[in-house]
Amino acid sequence: MPFGSPGTSRTTPAPAGIDPRGPRFAATLTTVVLAVVLVTGSGALLAAQAAVFALGALLGLRFSPYGLLYRRLVRPRLGPPTELENERPPRFAQAVGFAFAVVGTVGYLGGAFWLGAAATALALAAAFLNAAFGYCLGCEFYLLAVRGRARVSGLSPQERS
Repeated sequence: MPFGSPGTSRTTPAPAGIDPRGPRFAATLTTVVLAVVLVTGSGALLAAQAAVFALGALLGLRFSPYGLLYRRLVRPRLGPPTELENERPPRFAQAVGFAFAVVGTVGYLGGAFWLGAAATALALAAAFLNAAFGYCLGCEFYLLAVRGRARVSGLSPQERS
């Protein structure tokens, strides 16, 4: 979802724009990690991925391990992005990924293999959609939540982002 000049509420500062290729790179790495988790049933590896999700959600995508890899190794080899994206939707997606990874980790480490596999498979599906097609499922849920909140609170269309 591009946000060249995002509309924000009067009390919320404009979010920093991010290179939209960064989250897609992170989704590719996440897809690989989650596929390995599904094949091996490694709760420890899923816990590590949960930590990556947590850092992205809490500190921002620039400070997540995959964001740092993108900025240092990939971004210098690319041209500048044609547009920047609002960071809020991908950060929300990281928080959703964190929730699924925690549930999966608890499942794997607690002996409920089916729960670990199910939560990992759902997170893998979302990561794959972003990596392969640029469709961020968590970002779409974020936008739906913002629109729903705006409808309930009576904000104008300009204030809904």
